[in-house]
Amino acid sequence: MFDHAYNSYMDYAYPADELMPLSCRGRVRGLEPNRGDIDDSLGKFDNDIVVSVFETNIRVLGGLLGAHVMADVLKQRGERMQWYRDELLHMAKELGYRLLPAFNTTSGLPYPRVNLRYGVVNPLSRTGTESDTCTACAGTTILEFAALSRLSGDPIFEEHARKAMDVLWEKRQRGSDLVGTVINIHNGDWVRRDSGVGAGIDSYYEYLMKAYILLGDKVYLNRFNTHYSAIMKYISQPPLLLNVHMHNPTINVRSWMDSLLAFFPGLQVLRGDLKPAIETHEMLYQVTKQHNFLPEAFTTEFRVHWGQHPLRPEFAESTYFLYKATGDPYYLNVGQSIVEKLNTHARVPCGFAAVQDVRTGTHEDRMDSFFLAEMFKYLYLLFSEKSQLPINIDDYIFTTEAHLLPVSLSTTQPPCHTNNTEPQAHEDDLFSYSCPSAQTLFPNNPTFAKTIRDSYKYLTGVGRAQQASPDSQKGVYKLKLVAEVSQTPEHEEVVPLIVQLISPPFLGRTVLTAGSAKFGMDLTKQEHGSVPYTACGPIENAVELQGHIALALRGDCMFAAKARRLQEAGATGVIFIDHREGSSSAETPLFQMVGDGEPTNDITVPLVFLFSKEGATLTATLQEHHNVDVLLLPKEKQLGKESPVEKSLASYAHPALLSVPGLDPSTGKQAAQMSLYSKLYVSGQYVISFNLTEVRYQNKFMQLVSFLSVLF
Repeated sequence: MFDHAYNSYMDYAYPADELMPLSCRGRVRGLEPNRGDIDDSLGKFDNDIVVSVFETNIRVLGGLLGAHVMADVLKQRGERMQWYRDELLHMAKELGYRLLPAFNTTSGLPYPRVNLRYGVVNPLSRTGTESDTCTACAGTTILEFAALSRLSGDPIFEEHARKAMDVLWEKRQRGSDLVGTVINIHNGDWVRRDSGVGAGIDSYYEYLMKAYILLGDKVYLNRFNTHYSAIMKYISQPPLLLNVHMHNPTINVRSWMDSLLAFFPGLQVLRGDLKPAIETHEMLYQVTKQHNFLPEAFTTEFRVHWGQHPLRPEFAESTYFLYKATGDPYYLNVGQSIVEKLNTHARVPCGFAAVQDVRTGTHEDRMDSFFLAEMFKYLYLLFSEKSQLPINIDDYIFTTEAHLLPVSLSTTQPPCHTNNTEPQAHEDDLFSYSCPSAQTLFPNNPTFAKTIRDSYKYLTGVGRAQQASPDSQKGVYKLKLVAEVSQTPEHEEVVPLIVQLISPPFLGRTVLTAGSAKFGMDLTKQEHGSVPYTACGPIENAVELQGHIALALRGDCMFAAKARRLQEAGATGVIFIDHREGSSSAETPLFQMVGDGEPTNDITVPLVFLFSKEGATLTATLQEHHNVDVLLLPKEKQLGKESPVEKSLASYAHPALLSVPGLDPSTGKQAAQMSLYSKLYVSGQYVISFNLTEVRYQNKFMQLVSFLSVLF
């Protein structure tokens, strides 16, 4: 796969920075339509061109340093590259000097962009007017700059990178120990105060941990441990990682996650904290099962928020680290699924194309360099034995772009002389200074990872866990991938439910297709008779909810959390309505709502899910008629669909049924019991609910007789 991608680049794009895999040509800056900030990762080197300091550092400088290190290894073995005279290191040093003007700020935080020829302050630079940068942009230079200093002997690079890290540490919110997403490079004020582990912050945390590994400086580890404790306290809501407000971290600032946070389980493995790493990784894996790839952003209920997938490697990265830490072949299966989905959905004649929208599978004429640098490297290492590798991989640390730097730099090269930062006091825990060991953490329990995963394997309602069988060759596993509910009998069948409107003027003729839940009352065995709200906060009208079935909008928190909250408030059931405008059961496959990773035996009320079009029909009906009687039941048991009367009424028996006055319990044609159907009404401005207790059969009897005569 690497050869196909790389050879396509060499055949159709070299020496351009990137390949356009659909057009089969190179992307040359200035010759193709401008894509905005994305093009800041493109260069031309000794040209009058403005580039991203962050992207140029991790892609170009990191690539030159990693290539130099590997070239030097081959040369020292005396087998290959005997002609090499540190040319790549000289290029790296030149590039480092071209990036240094970006650090010429009052605070020491770098400008986000620099002109490769004119720097920042030069009138010809066409940059230097920016006032803000992202936290990751300022805090992701220490590995490359420190390595450049220690390999070249010039400490200036490490000094500037350390200064930027120091500023970010000093500007953390002292109450929460979190950092924001965007900071002013001149005065250090926070511009965006949302805090997470995804886009805008991600590699700052990564580089604190890895700076300790590469450089042996405990200052970085102490800082990372302090931040990590805050992350696990506020941002980690297993299996989710949600952005919070840095000054008030008990408040979630959004209900979606971006795909860049997929690196975080791998970082947790480096720290030795395997349980939350397994939990979040499994959640991400379930999302890829649902959408083939990780969407650029997805909601807390695992629906697409932004549909793009630019072939990001972070999920493969975490898969590799988890396999190395646990030795669990499950992660080989995950890697196999990544390989097969790339070949099936991204491979094109001239390389691999990014996915423009995971919902449609359409391609984008783009193949970023990180795809070559990271994706295939992690996959190759995942499936390789140590003895098959030309180097000892444990002697190196991966940069955020998966370039390899030797950890020997901490001892064989002089450190930066300006390290005067005192270690921060921090309460150590089991993982503060340890490497991961499954045997130490989970002694005599080789299935510990599976035990953790099992709570999350149906999180999105799609698919089953994959089954692996050992092949005759070591390290090779066969597996059968399952992707869509409708495509394989191995999946649990999603039994469609309905919401049937039975009061006049509908008389059972309006039927809304609904999805089921993996928890709560089983409506295939029992039936139940419902302006929506999210139910993610305190229930303000709990008194009105007593004895009713509530309608709630999907979103902002998980189904199980809503169900528990409404059940505790006294609701006897819940109908969820999709918050995504335009969704319908005709166009979107039904899925089963799943739990939140915690036991759901406590949720006993019936739960159904309506897509937004069906939900709009129900709410519009309520607005017009106010009193609407409905039944919740499996689709095949729809009233009016079967005859004779005996079979219909008998199959709809409910444990809490009431006898209908005037009907003889002993007759077959007029059954003694009929399912209790309920009055749907508007209760204040918050809840539309069923009244299960105020059915007055004296007033309803004539409607029942009329209804039965129409049906039967």
